[in-house]
Amino acid sequence: MRGIIDRFENQFAIVELYDKSLVNIHRSEIPKSAKEGDVILINKNGISLDLNETNKLKKEVNDLMDELFID
Repeated sequence: MRGIIDRFENQFAIVELYDKSLVNIHRSEIPKSAKEGDVILINKNGISLDLNETNKLKKEVNDLMDELFID
């Protein structure tokens, strides 16, 4: 299962799953280098960062911003 870290609140990461539901995951379960906007993989072995998917999404957002704000 994949999700995007929406924000951190106290000891929890609020993660939006791809079905648009939100889950709270304790910070201790998430890689220490994780930050808002990162894509994470959640499976029976634990939670890891998906840097390829994170970079892909960031590029898509930047491309959309360029379309909106560049004449």
